[in-house]
Amino acid sequence: MSVRLITPARGPITGTVHIPGSKSITNRALVLGALADGRTVIEGALFSDDTGLMAEGLRGLGFAIEEESQAERFVVQGEGGRIPAREARIDAGNAGTVARFLTAVAALGFGEYLVDGSARMRQRPILDLVLALRALGSDAVAPSGCPPVRLRARGLAGGMATVRGGVSSQFLSALLQVAPLAESRVELLVAGPLVAGPYADLTLGMMRLFGATVQRDDAQRYTITPQRYASRAFAVEPDASSASYFFAAAAATGGRVTVSGLARDSLQGDVKFLDVLRAMGCTVAWGDEGVTVHGPERLRGVDVDLNAMSDMTMTLAALAPFAEGPVRIRNVGHIRHQESDRLSGLVAELRRLGQEVRESEDGLEIIPQPVRPAVVETYGDHRIAMAFAVAGLRANGVAIANPGCVTKTFPDFFRRLEALVASER
Repeated sequence: MSVRLITPARGPITGTVHIPGSKSITNRALVLGALADGRTVIEGALFSDDTGLMAEGLRGLGFAIEEESQAERFVVQGEGGRIPAREARIDAGNAGTVARFLTAVAALGFGEYLVDGSARMRQRPILDLVLALRALGSDAVAPSGCPPVRLRARGLAGGMATVRGGVSSQFLSALLQVAPLAESRVELLVAGPLVAGPYADLTLGMMRLFGATVQRDDAQRYTITPQRYASRAFAVEPDASSASYFFAAAAATGGRVTVSGLARDSLQGDVKFLDVLRAMGCTVAWGDEGVTVHGPERLRGVDVDLNAMSDMTMTLAALAPFAEGPVRIRNVGHIRHQESDRLSGLVAELRRLGQEVRESEDGLEIIPQPVRPAVVETYGDHRIAMAFAVAGLRANGVAIANPGCVTKTFPDFFRRLEALVASER
């Protein structure tokens, strides 16, 4: 097992960092570009394990996708809602967007398709999506309630489908993206509160940019009439989730870090993590070039509901040991079903670092204690690895096990972090 020792910063970190493109936006742009009519050019795209799996999965469905990684560019030849391949086996790895989105895309086709993934993916729920697709006319089955999913597809007829909101917003996003290409009107009902709702908002915003409109009566009801997507040139924003680790580096060390290219009107809900950092005492300043976070001398504890930006749970948990008071994170029980059981993993690793942690079914409370040296287990989870690397900037002896797992969304994370630390010496 490889282990990476994090070199602590000698003082407040100061610098500017360029963050790769958003994974969530890149993968949606790939899907919408494939479903559109004509050629879509995606600039500033993220090249990582997850986006590679999405591109390869779409190729398996018969779409032509060119990639220029050095230029951060994908070129997608859309087929106007037609799925070229009559048979495909899609490997989603452990990428939830790939498994869920491409299951829905395959349902538009005419043929037999299999969507599968890693051992962990075979533990991640997909039944709600499968049942909704069946309600819309698809012959899709997932006997275990998790991948693999088998589809004998004959297009989507349309109609009404209900999806639970409490497991993952990706089910709703998957259905929304394919709904305009159904034969008749689609009405989607969300049962219960929708977790990570800003990701569904992101999907709706991108659908509009590709020419599709959705009637949204409230957060629970969506109506989509038959229509077509239009190809376009599309620029991907920097990834706000990935930016959070660099904002946290400023917060942990009392430094000043600027993330270039991120705008106040970002499509991404995770930019609201900056509000949490403000509550902890950080100064946040938006400018023409990006956004700057200046960490305080002392971080305050906070009590926050992170349901709408649950990926930020790991970042905040890794900052918590350096706060002056307890940090409580609520309403994130759904992250137990993601790349790992993130709540259980966070609790175990915070305790390994000497923290007092109280775990509940849907959150945790961290009572800060002196950080002791430890090798942090990552459970193959990129966000746990990146978050605890930030803790190592402030505390001696923090090492990250299996650091290569960051290739899922941010392949050169450690290089960029180390370059930022080196710039303050």
